Amino acid sequence: PMQVYQITGESGVRGRIEAGLMTGLTPLVGREEEVSLLLRRWEQAKNSEGQVVLLQGEAGIGKSRLVQVIKEQLAQEPYSQIELRCSPFLQNSALYPVIEHVQRVLQFDRDDSREEKFQKLAAGAHGRAPLQSDTIPLLASLLSLPLPDSYPPLNLTPQRQKQKTLETLLSWLLAEADEKPVLLIVEDLHWIDPSTLELLGLILEQIPTARILVVMTFRSDFTPPWPMQAHLTQLTLTRFARKQVEMMVEKIAGGGLPVEVVQQIVSKTDGVPLFVEEVTKAVMEVENVGARHAVPLQSIPATLHDSLMARLDRLGPAKEVAQLGATLGREFSWEVLRAVSPLDEIVLQSALDKLTEAELLYQRGQPPQTRYIFKHALIQDAAYQSLLKSTRQQYHQQIAQVLEEQFTEVKETQPELLAHHYTEAGLIEQAIPYWQQAGQKAVQRSANEEAIRHFTKGLEILKNLPATSERIRQELALQIALGAPLVAAKGYAASEVEKAYVRARQLCQQLGETPQLFTVLRGLWVWYAVRSKLTEARQLGEQLLALAHATQDPAAYLEAYHALGQTFFHLGEFVLARENCEQGYAIYDSQQHHSHVFLYGTDPGIACLFWGSLALWFLGYPEQALQRSQTALSLAKELSHPLDLAYAFQDVASVHQYRREGQLAQKYAEATVALSNEQGLPFWLAFGIFIRGWSLAELGQDGGVSQMRQGITGWQTTGAQTWLPYYLTPLIEACINQGQLVEAESLLIEALSAVDKTGERTHEAELYRLKGELTLRQFNVQGSKFKVNIPHSAFRTPHSEAEACFLKAIDIARRQHAKMLELRATVSLARLWRQQGKQAEARRMLDEIYNWFTEGFDTKDLQEAKTLLVELNH
Repeated sequence: PMQVYQITGESGVRGRIEAGLMTGLTPLVGREEEVSLLLRRWEQAKNSEGQVVLLQGEAGIGKSRLVQVIKEQLAQEPYSQIELRCSPFLQNSALYPVIEHVQRVLQFDRDDSREEKFQKLAAGAHGRAPLQSDTIPLLASLLSLPLPDSYPPLNLTPQRQKQKTLETLLSWLLAEADEKPVLLIVEDLHWIDPSTLELLGLILEQIPTARILVVMTFRSDFTPPWPMQAHLTQLTLTRFARKQVEMMVEKIAGGGLPVEVVQQIVSKTDGVPLFVEEVTKAVMEVENVGARHAVPLQSIPATLHDSLMARLDRLGPAKEVAQLGATLGREFSWEVLRAVSPLDEIVLQSALDKLTEAELLYQRGQPPQTRYIFKHALIQDAAYQSLLKSTRQQYHQQIAQVLEEQFTEVKETQPELLAHHYTEAGLIEQAIPYWQQAGQKAVQRSANEEAIRHFTKGLEILKNLPATSERIRQELALQIALGAPLVAAKGYAASEVEKAYVRARQLCQQLGETPQLFTVLRGLWVWYAVRSKLTEARQLGEQLLALAHATQDPAAYLEAYHALGQTFFHLGEFVLARENCEQGYAIYDSQQHHSHVFLYGTDPGIACLFWGSLALWFLGYPEQALQRSQTALSLAKELSHPLDLAYAFQDVASVHQYRREGQLAQKYAEATVALSNEQGLPFWLAFGIFIRGWSLAELGQDGGVSQMRQGITGWQTTGAQTWLPYYLTPLIEACINQGQLVEAESLLIEALSAVDKTGERTHEAELYRLKGELTLRQFNVQGSKFKVNIPHSAFRTPHSEAEACFLKAIDIARRQHAKMLELRATVSLARLWRQQGKQAEARRMLDEIYNWFTEGFDTKDLQEAKTLLVELNH
């Protein structure tokens, strides 16, 4: 809804408004209240009360003209002005408006070498931005400039690099605002790219205490993603009333138009300011306009498009220049236009001057650095739509070829621009590689939403090509490329991820055996593994191994063994998990295979160590498990990659958790949390918070259970479903120990249900042991009975129910060769039997499992077992 503001008691502000209303290219009427509001918000911003004004309205309603008035009003004040202009052609180019602004600020010339541009960047950054050690490398990457050897490389994940780049840009803006007030204008927000929108979100969080006024314009079909707050004002510009239209016509025409002509303009323009302006000018450009009484009413255009076309038609050869410029975009440079235009420079410049004089184009800068901007997107659209389809395609083809051959920096930094022009030219085969290149470039910048759009666009236009094997190969390449940003943007478990990889598998089947099949199945395996569809994950792991056998490729063997090792671990088949992980690690070469982290998101060597170490603990080798996890950590530090390090920290933390070493588990959990926060790794952050919570609970400190819950919530938000029994098992034990028995019972039912549903049996034995412990605790505390869902069980006493649970846990653990879980369940059973007078049976069973072990005698589990054995021997 439009907000109405009174202008009272502010004669100074009103005076400034009235003095400036007639300045600029087009007279402004009927927006006094809106201008007054904007100027008041500016006064607040100058006093460190930052403000945001969202200027909404339909196309042609006067949003940009209102912004122009504010710029005119502030022309004599000391302030910084930043303009970001969004474009429909570049709404999937990550941070394009920001990059354009930074390049203007640093005064990049097209003739500058990359080294010269870097020197300008370094000098400009030192003069403008608060410098951190990585400021210049981050900005160099943003501007696609190579980093000199004197600068250390950025050792960041793509997501973290993007986050730090946004933080650097934000710091730059805030530093500018500390020097003097800033007017930040964002035009055409409805065409903004996701990454720039993300940056605006960060800026708006800092606005309330900054000397910044943000003015953003957008059409009515766009919904701003930010909640309304005290420092945020939304203005909706409405159409003019009849009186305002008459005033505008009078100001444009200078008075004297016949009343019937004015009334026709009022009637036809429907209160849209741009329409009013263009129709009035079209009328004035009619031959013999000096005899205004002679203007024929039928010459008044019926629509805005008609009025724009009438004006363009009367420009002669300049019309073709406008059409060619419109094909380039809302904004275009003299250099590119000159390169694609068949006109000589003098004729071309004359045409541009004519368009500028007619107020159809705005000019910024001087040749050869001149840039031209269509006064309004509707003018650009009218010029573009007036082209015959064949001519339009010819223009697009010519532009694409010129950009490709003469503007190599555009080809490298904005492949989506060439993709667009080739697509509009109908040259699909030439467009596809550029859509793929644009998507891959976006992935490298962690601009995942933009990458998804680029790959998807490529897939859409690919349907226009004949169904040949070459088309299938191109679709396969795009589907595979689409998988990684989908995982990053939506999570491993997103349905879109499955859809992409399932389609890619179908394409592989159509082509027969292809080298890409392994990559496709590997991507699909991750989806099934994370969704806890373990039967399917195992089948895919076996297919990966079969492909590795067929190709005899060590890298394929390594990934297949990793996939099977991880899957067997979740299935509770610990012997097979260990064997596959050890076979994989035996193949691993860090120099050859570390690149897998960029292809699959995981270093396969560290992954094999991770899952192998956990399997070793379950199998009864706690010392070897710890050694293996420390090997993973050493390798991760050597490789110095954030994802690897998070993986390894979590490995060591998990092993210490299983060994019930609270302080050490907490140490590595804290390292996991710190690294995950720094690098933006939500999956590992959730893991770290959970184990930190477990450590607090294990050490008897407050807040442990709540942090464990926080970790589970964070893990669930990533879309993952695997490991639910893992998360719930220690949480159940903590609830039992703290007397939260009702909660423990509810969680136990949920965990056992997950085991039955998914087949994830890693902690099944431990869950039945805890069920027995809970049964005894409930009886002791409440004197109540807790019924256990065991097949063929009749009514039992609480002690017999608990005994049945412990025996079931032992049976499961033995089938899994999970000696550590068998030991825990046997200790629980032995304690119960001792209370029942079955001391000899308890001693015999516990002695048998304890004497199996060959290591780990200083761990809590084995120490408790030994203490109990001593007690049973007396």
